[in-house]
Order: sequence, then C-alpha cells, then structure tokens
Amino acid sequence: MLRIVMLTSFAMLAFAGNSVLSRLALASGSIDAASFSSIRLLSGIAILALLLPLVAKVKSGEKGHFQQMFRGSYKAAVYLFLYVIGFSYAYLTLDTGVGALILFGSVQLTMILISLFGGTRFRQLEWLGLLMAVVGFVYLVWPSLTEPSLVGFILMTLAGIAWGLYTLKGRGAEQPVRDTAYNFIKTLPMVAVLMALTLTEARFDIQGVMLAVASGALASGLGYAIWYMALTGLQNVQAAVVQLTVPVIAAMGGVIFAGEIIDERLIIASLLVLGGVLCVFLSRHQAAKTA
Repeated sequence: MLRIVMLTSFAMLAFAGNSVLSRLALASGSIDAASFSSIRLLSGIAILALLLPLVAKVKSGEKGHFQQMFRGSYKAAVYLFLYVIGFSYAYLTLDTGVGALILFGSVQLTMILISLFGGTRFRQLEWLGLLMAVVGFVYLVWPSLTEPSLVGFILMTLAGIAWGLYTLKGRGAEQPVRDTAYNFIKTLPMVAVLMALTLTEARFDIQGVMLAVASGALASGLGYAIWYMALTGLQNVQAAVVQLTVPVIAAMGGVIFAGEIIDERLIIASLLVLGGVLCVFLSRHQAAKTA
C-alpha cells in the first residue's frame, strides 16, 4: 500500500509540473502548440527508449523489443496523442482555471461513467469523497473562471476524455515502463504527420524548446510510466479522484516557487480535495479488509 501511495504521489507531482511547464511555454509565446506537442512526445520517446533495455524483460522464445513494439496497444497511443495535442491547442484560448476545470471534469466523468457501466458500484463513503474532492476543486479554480471559447472547450474536453481512456488502459499494464515506452513510440507516425502539416507555422525559441523537453522527458515520459505503475494498485474511482489533487499541488508549487500567497481559499480547497481522496481510499481499504 505504501508503495502505491508513493508512486501515486510522484505521478501527481509530475502532472502538476507538466501543467506548469506547458502553461509557461504556451502562454509566453515561446513556442507554438504543434511544436510543443511534437517536442514533448519526442522527448518522452527519447527518455523511455533509454530506460527500455533496463526494464523490459524479453522471455525466451519471445520476439525482440522492436518486434514487440508493433504488438502493443495502438489505442493507448492514439489516446496519448489526442490528449497531448488537444491540451496544447486548448490552452491557447483558455485560462488556467477554466482549462483545469474542463480537463479534470472530463477525466472524472469518463472514468466514473465507464466504471458504472462496467458494473462497478460505489459505496457511500466513495460518493462522499468524490463530492468533497469535486467541490474543493471547483472552489479552488472558481475565481479564475471566465467564459471559455467554444473551440478551447471542445479541445480540452476531448483531451480529458482521451486522458481518462489512456488511464483506464494502463490498469492492465503488465510492465508499466515498457508499456508506456511503446505507447510513446507508437505516436511517432502521428507526430510526423503533425510536424509536416504545421512546418510552415512552426516558431520557437530556446526557452520554449527547453520547457517542452522538460515537459516531455520528465513530467510526461517518466511521470506517465510512474502513473502506470501506480495504477496496478488503484481502483478506477481511486485513480479518477486522486487526479483532482493536481490543481492543488500546482497551486502549492506557485506558493513555493513563484512567491504566491497562501490564502484561505487554497487552504479550504486543499482540505476538501485531500479529505475527499482520503475518504475514497479508506472506503476501498475497508472493503478489502471485509473481503
């Protein structure tokens, strides 16, 4: 249990860092959305390709890594690509608060609805935890909400749905780092098409490229591999609710690294979100003990 908590915590830190890095790069105009997305995915591929020989075990009689790559989940690669590209373009027209609300709202709805249709029944404590976390999340981002652009809303909704599906796909990962690496590698044809279609519009400077590389290699490549590792010990509702901690962590990062002030809203929102997550985890823990 402690291992899963640690892995989940590291993954949420990576997600929060990714939001900050993406916003810094795109809001400043240091790089365009297509170039940022392409460099982000290529950097993730590079770091995971370096790790792959260390973690991917090929049993006797199995095909090598190169051949295995084409036997993996193409669906996960498509979900990953759609999330990255939708996220990048949506943030060109959305404020941070409303973007986070649309993204994580879409993630929650996708994962919870699929779980319910799949026969999962949530306990009262889980519903309470989910409600607390959602209320805390909305309360945190409410002051920054503005009327979203229709295009930005659609793109971020698609990004959230894609990420929810990508997360659900990861619950069946036998070798999380290997599977994450193959997912990233299989986005290469899509990245190539994207770069070809947007080549004439590409613009970036050193800062934008460095932010994209950090987002891709550290927050995305390593972060998503850790997330797939954590998912082996999380139920769907736990995986859905725990992601609502990301905006809270990002806000805390603003306090630590950007000199922002801790106010009453941040404290109340943090307590609600973290309390809600705790309720969900306690419910599942009690259910496991009873079983």
